[in-house]
Amino acid sequence: MDLSHQEIVATVIAASFAAGLNVYATVATLGLLARYKILALPAGLDLLQDWWVIGVAGALFFIEFFADKVPAFDLIWNALHTFIRVPIAAYLGYASTMQLSHGEQAMTAILAGGIALVAHGGKTAVRAAVTPSPEPLSNIGLSVVEDVAAIGLTWFAVSYPYIAAAIVLVLVVITFLLVRWVIRALRSLFRGAQRRWNELQQQNV
Repeated sequence: MDLSHQEIVATVIAASFAAGLNVYATVATLGLLARYKILALPAGLDLLQDWWVIGVAGALFFIEFFADKVPAFDLIWNALHTFIRVPIAAYLGYASTMQLSHGEQAMTAILAGGIALVAHGGKTAVRAAVTPSPEPLSNIGLSVVEDVAAIGLTWFAVSYPYIAAAIVLVLVVITFLLVRWVIRALRSLFRGAQRRWNELQQQNV
């Protein structure tokens, strides 16, 4: 299915949010969709449908599938992936608009990287809030939802790019609000712990 310029940008918006959640799942999904002629990738992204790219992305997704579900370690994993998810999303945005001017390409890359950063930041913030929980099911459940959302959103964007882009814009707003709430909750938690520590110190004096 060939996409118009507007549809390409809409698809980039959706794929960028998906990449912020799980970049390997997003790349593998795009590659497979192109490989089986479900999606005609822009010329700049032809590389994604090569089997070695699909294979590497699939293998890394397999590793992340388990690494991202280990409490505490998932925070380290996600922190390191700040330098992977965002740049790759920006590259996908840039390479997918080769037919546009350099300025429009740069703007698309910035947009793609920014959306991926919001998704990645929201994911990391929620994980930071959930990790202190003594049971591992919260982390595992969140990770599964993120994996399914990354694949599903990428797939959905191929058939309904405009709707997918609209959904992502709503998710960006929700993520901003969610991150603010998580930050406030963590600050309140730390202040409460500090007060408790001070009380214990005073009792021991």
